Amino acid sequence: MDFQQLKAIVNNSENIVFFGGAGVSTESGIPDYRSGKAYIDGNSVLPEEVLSKSCLAGESERFFQYYRKYLLHPNAKPNDAHLALVELENRTKLEAIITQNVDGLHQQAGSKQVIELHGSTRQNYCMVCGEKYDLQFVLNSRQNIPRCQLCAGIVRPNITLYEEDLDSGVIQIAKNLIATSEILVIAGTSLSVYPAAGLLKYYRGECMIIINETPTRYDGLANYIISDRVGKVMKSLII
Repeated sequence: MDFQQLKAIVNNSENIVFFGGAGVSTESGIPDYRSGKAYIDGNSVLPEEVLSKSCLAGESERFFQYYRKYLLHPNAKPNDAHLALVELENRTKLEAIITQNVDGLHQQAGSKQVIELHGSTRQNYCMVCGEKYDLQFVLNSRQNIPRCQLCAGIVRPNITLYEEDLDSGVIQIAKNLIATSEILVIAGTSLSVYPAAGLLKYYRGECMIIINETPTRYDGLANYIISDRVGKVMKSLII
C-alpha cells in the first residue's frame, strides 16, 4: 500500500464518512466491553445477558452494577483519532462520523456531525416520566440505581440495549451518508456487530479504507487495508 497516495486521496476529498467502533476509543483507555471477561459479585457474566432490556426491567441492581463498572469512563479523554477527525471536519473534508461507541468522546473532542448508532451514556432519561438527565447526575447518584428527582422512576441511559432495536431514523441517516460518500473510512471495528455492520453494503463509492489491527469481515471489499492503531494512522493522514 502506498500510504502517501492514500494520504493524497484523503486530502483531496470533501466527502469522507468515518465509520468507527470500539477500537477508536481503546487508546483513550476505554476497553471493548464485548471482548474479555466481565464479573458481577465474583460471577462471570456476558454483556448480552446483563446489558439487556429484560435485565434492566427485572434485575435493575445487577444491570447498573455492570453498566457503571464497564461502560462509564468519565475520566477518558479524546485521543489522536478523535482529534484528527475534528481537524478533517475543520478542513471541510469530513462529512460525518458514524459511531458504534456510546462514550461521547467525538463530541468532547469537538466534532459536530456525529451519528451515534447505539446512543450515548451522556444522555439519560426517566423510564416513567421521561425527564432528561446528564451523565453527571448518574455519576453523582448516591444509589446504585439512579432515580428521577420528579417521580422516583429509574433513570436509564439513552443507549440501545440488547433486545432493543436501533433507532430507525438514525439508521436512515447513516444509510444516506454512507451511500453518498466519496470515501468511506472504517476504523476500530471487526464489523461483527449487526445491524450496524450491515450499513456498509450501501456504500457505492470506489475508496473504502479499513483501519483495524485485526482482519475484518469486509476486508475483501476494501480498497485499502491498514493493520495498525487507529489514532496513529488518523494522525498520520492529517500531517
